[in-house]
Amino acid sequence: MSARRTTLTAWLFLAPALVLLAAFSFWPVGFGSYLAFTDYSLIRPTAWVGLDNFRYIFDNEMFVTGLTNSLVFLLMVPFVQVGALGLAVLVNNRLPGIRLFRAAFYVPVVTTVSVVGIMWGFMFHEQGALNYVLMAMRFVDAPVGWLSNDTLALFCIMFVTLWRGLGWYMVMYLAALQAVPADMQEAAILDGANRWQRFWKITVPMLRPTIMVCTILSVLAALKAYQEVDVLTQGGPMNSTFTALYYAYDQGLKHLKLPRALAASFVVSVFCVGIAMLCLRYLKPRHK
Repeated sequence: MSARRTTLTAWLFLAPALVLLAAFSFWPVGFGSYLAFTDYSLIRPTAWVGLDNFRYIFDNEMFVTGLTNSLVFLLMVPFVQVGALGLAVLVNNRLPGIRLFRAAFYVPVVTTVSVVGIMWGFMFHEQGALNYVLMAMRFVDAPVGWLSNDTLALFCIMFVTLWRGLGWYMVMYLAALQAVPADMQEAAILDGANRWQRFWKITVPMLRPTIMVCTILSVLAALKAYQEVDVLTQGGPMNSTFTALYYAYDQGLKHLKLPRALAASFVVSVFCVGIAMLCLRYLKPRHK
C-alpha cells in the first residue's frame, strides 16, 4: 500500500507538467506530423496525399539548398565545442577580474537575436567596422560584401551563430570542470603528470558526459538554424543562406503552404534525431 501511495503521489506531482507537455509539445508534434501527409488547408476539407509533399520539397531546389546549408552548419559544431571548452578552462582559473570575463563571454547568450542582427549587420556592412579595420590594416583593397556575397554570406551567419553559442556551452563546461575531484588532480601531480597530461588523462574523460550533451545540443541548434538567417539575410543573396527550417518558415507563413512547411520540418526532425543518435552512440561515456 505504501509503494502504491508513493507511486500515486509521484504521478500527481508530474501531472501538471505532463498536461502542459501533452498540450504544447506532444499534440502539436503528432498532429503536425500527420498534416505533413495531407493537403491541409484552412478553406477546404483535408485529404490524405501520402508522400506528395515530401516529393515536392525534395524536387524543389530551394529546399535542397536549405537542407544542404543546414548540414554545412554542422561544420560549426567542433569549433563551438573546442572554443567553449578552451574558454571554460581559461575562466576556471582564479585570476583578478575573472568574474567580469565570465560575464562578458556570456553576454551574447542573453542578447536578443534582433540586437545581435543589427550589431553584426553594421559590422558586416560594406562601409562597416570590419571592412574599415581590414582596409586600414591593408588586408583588403576594397570593401568586401560579407552578406551580399553568395559565397561568404552563409559562413558569416555561421560565425554569428558560433559567437552567440560559445558563452552557453562555456558555462556548461565550466560547471563540469569545477566538479572534477581535486584529489585526482593532486594524485596525478604527485605521480609526475604535467598539466597537458592531466588535462587529457583526467579532465577530458571526466567531461565526456558533458561533451556528449553539449555536442548534441549544438548539433540540434545547427540543424535548426533560423533566427540569424531571418534577421541578417532573409535567405539571400540568391537563396544562398536558406536553411531547411527557414524554408519551412517561408512556405508556411509567407506562402501559406502549411503541408509543405510541415513536411520540411518533419525532415529536419528526422535528421536531428538521426544525428543525435549517432552522437549518443559514439560519444557516450564508457564505464568499465
